[in-house]
Amino acid sequence: METNRIEIICKNNNKRIKVLAGTTLSELKLLLEVNMPAPIVGALINNKLSSLETPIYRNKTIEFIDQSSESGLRIYVRSLVFVLYKAINDLIPNGKLRIEHPVSNGYYCEISSNKQKISSEQLSAIKERMKEIINADIPFVQHYEPTSDIEQLFRDAHNSDCADLLHYKKEYYSVYYTLDGLPDFYPSLLVPSTGQLKVFDICPYFEGFLLQIPKKTNHKELAEIVEQKKMYEIFKEHRQWCRIIGVNNIADVNSIKRSDLNILIKVTEALHEKKIVQIADKIAHNQNIRVILVAGPSSSGKTTFSKRLSVQLAASGIIPEALSLDNYFINRESTPIDENGEHDFESIHALDLPYLNSQLEQLINGKEVETPIYNFETGKREAKGKKMQIKDGQVLVIEGIHGLNPELTKTIPDETKFKIYVSALTTLSGNDHNWIPTSDTRILRRIIRDHKYRSYSAENTILRWPSVRRGENKWIFPYQENADAMFNSSLLFELSAIKKQAEPILMEVGQNSNAYPEARRLLNLLQFFTPISYNDIPATSLLREFLGGSGFRY
Repeated sequence: METNRIEIICKNNNKRIKVLAGTTLSELKLLLEVNMPAPIVGALINNKLSSLETPIYRNKTIEFIDQSSESGLRIYVRSLVFVLYKAINDLIPNGKLRIEHPVSNGYYCEISSNKQKISSEQLSAIKERMKEIINADIPFVQHYEPTSDIEQLFRDAHNSDCADLLHYKKEYYSVYYTLDGLPDFYPSLLVPSTGQLKVFDICPYFEGFLLQIPKKTNHKELAEIVEQKKMYEIFKEHRQWCRIIGVNNIADVNSIKRSDLNILIKVTEALHEKKIVQIADKIAHNQNIRVILVAGPSSSGKTTFSKRLSVQLAASGIIPEALSLDNYFINRESTPIDENGEHDFESIHALDLPYLNSQLEQLINGKEVETPIYNFETGKREAKGKKMQIKDGQVLVIEGIHGLNPELTKTIPDETKFKIYVSALTTLSGNDHNWIPTSDTRILRRIIRDHKYRSYSAENTILRWPSVRRGENKWIFPYQENADAMFNSSLLFELSAIKKQAEPILMEVGQNSNAYPEARRLLNLLQFFTPISYNDIPATSLLREFLGGSGFRY
């Protein structure tokens, strides 16, 4: 009967078809003849992310997502982690897998029951078991039950890691998955079955191992391993900080008594200050340094870091002088054009590099220069600006995304430069199998800052974010290992403090907006955090750059 048929609109190819109510997304994929560059792993139903096994009973607009998209690759990786967990569970008694953090185009993992570094023989066995599981094409079975029941299920299975996380989930019903009878919890979708996860590898990496994943641009090839020794040391330092404070995941922070939260904030902020002092001391002990370059991606806290570093340099008898790269933009009509035909202001070639280097050479040699002023209204550089001279006991502090790129200061002797990379390099884990991407911290910071200081909506910020990320991948991340020092700007209590300001802004994004799926994902993340008051966060905190109430002027 006609009443049993529904209309489906597919955004991927603009097709409209009528099908029987109850048709699944997997079936619709075939009926609609959807072709995509990479395997399809899920779909948006009226902009809500859904499993391919989801049946549809009413008229809907759908959009399939493949592995090449940000959300699609996320689904692939989470599914692969479950296969890894299953393989370790099968092979190593009491083996406890912990996914630490993304690094070197993969994910750093450790098995906590191993007191020694995991052997190559163990890794080979795990890899072979993963292949067997994948070749068997075992389904990931989705279970939808009351959250309290799922929490108890994991407690009965002696999996307090999942149970503790679910304890703070605010939704009445939740989803968990089983793989060949083994349960696990993931706050995002998984692929329908293991057979889709053909491309992966695992290899030794420092004290643990690296889970390698496919390229985003080519699902048939593994992403190349990028050596990141300095980044690994930051992650190692972060783990030490977590041990000192006794906080490793969301549940640990949520369980802290309100009377003790002030201690957590004070100790975390003190660790930040200690690191800044160490960097300042390193600079102070090298009399050759005349230029300090501070670089990092969007919303990393570069500006507040630079101001706090300047305070510590002054305490060491070194007077810092700030130089803004914004004033060295070339005239707008000469700005490079990106692949979308728009001005690429993030390109290093949007700066007048010869002029910048000429003035830097004069400054480090003690000469006086007149720095330019860039008029952003006219898009032109004005000749007359501020007179500047760097004397003995002074240093230049230059903040900008290109600070670690050798091309920025090509003619300046390396021994006169000190390069610092600043970013939210780590964050709390959800639990042992659920990491929180550090880019989530940065986009939440930016959403709050853009809304507070630029009157941008969350929708505007979210829609611009992919362009920001492309610029970071091109101009910032390839150079981060060039740093002489790295500063991790993340704070263990951060997302608990951000929650109050971020949630109402994210809730303004309408379901018909292309930003809705990302806004919903971020809201789903924040629901696990118990909000805290930020009254105890000091005015010098990096977080104040975004929340407001900073003691610094920007």
